Amino acid sequence: MTTEQLRSADAPVPPVPRSETTGMVEIIRSSFELVAPQSDELGRHFYATLFTRAPETRDLFPVNMEVQRSRLLRALVHVVQMVDQPDDLVPFLQQLGRDHRKFGVIARHYDAVGGALIDAIAHHAGAVWTPTVEKAWTDAYGIVAEAMRAAAEGERGAASWSGRVVAHRRIGWDVAVLTVQTDEPVPFRAGQYVSVETPQRPRLWRYLSPANAPRPDNTLEFHVRVVPGGWVSRAIVAHSEVGQTWRIGPPMGRMAVSPDSTRDLLMVAGGTGMAPIKALLDELVRRPKDALRPRVQVFVGGRTWDDLYDFAALRTLSYDHPWLDVVPVVEEDGTSGAEQGTLADVITRSGSWADHDVLVCGSPAMIRSTVSRMLVAGTPLDRISYDPFTLD
Repeated sequence: MTTEQLRSADAPVPPVPRSETTGMVEIIRSSFELVAPQSDELGRHFYATLFTRAPETRDLFPVNMEVQRSRLLRALVHVVQMVDQPDDLVPFLQQLGRDHRKFGVIARHYDAVGGALIDAIAHHAGAVWTPTVEKAWTDAYGIVAEAMRAAAEGERGAASWSGRVVAHRRIGWDVAVLTVQTDEPVPFRAGQYVSVETPQRPRLWRYLSPANAPRPDNTLEFHVRVVPGGWVSRAIVAHSEVGQTWRIGPPMGRMAVSPDSTRDLLMVAGGTGMAPIKALLDELVRRPKDALRPRVQVFVGGRTWDDLYDFAALRTLSYDHPWLDVVPVVEEDGTSGAEQGTLADVITRSGSWADHDVLVCGSPAMIRSTVSRMLVAGTPLDRISYDPFTLD
């Protein structure tokens, strides 16, 4: 099945009345604010409870839980707090449910995770934990779990794909470009991202965006930058070798260029956010000669010129395609030919871009800054698309 067919097969999630949802979220947010300062203890309690009640779940996680401890808990709290945004949350949860099949998650694990989450928060909330608070958390988690479980049970495609590293090229000390060839096609669309597991860090999955549209030879190009304290990114950049086998999870994200839109495009890329932008441009280039192509303005930013590690390839692409214009942006030096400032500074200096569709890719901090500045400048929110990789 194609990704679009899988989406259309998702079972609908019954909506909760707006007034009930608003009250539920307010209770959840206010109660979590009280326990958030105890996040380390909360995480330990959560996993201890989960592994006691469902010992088989321990094998789903890495041996060293130091890095993992807060990730799942933060993710659970994040999605539970978003139950008042169903248009954004439900499609994401359906993708997430399909993605979690790669771990071997089955239906009863959702109940064990929910019970451990409620138990951990109740334990640390103390007197604040009332029947009303408990009902709000239980109902919200129920919405989240049902959306994920229904999507997972309705999926008939592969839970993951195997791929072999066929190229590994380092660019400086902190960036590498890798090419992975899978045994079977991964049903992703340009602009989406996938989770990967490497032999150096088993059971530590991380999200990466392919830098290409789907290819006939099943190769995916990944751009990886070392993240401070990042166990996986450091291992991929420094220690990946040709011939190693990766596991790749189902595609996620909703970044895309509509084939029917008549509006021009603004693409904003920071750091390795250049990868999904390159994939989307690759898709546009491959469209039939008589197909509709928008004019595309790309801003690529970094702290220094060296951070624009793949700008030369984008510039060459713009020379070959008159509908494409690429502008480099640097923050800390006055390199000739580059705009100076943050991406948010440079873009909003040029106006509101209200007549464009806008795609923003980069770190969560860069996305937050750029999107908030564009909204203030007058860009309509419904014209801006981004995938903030919140769960990574």
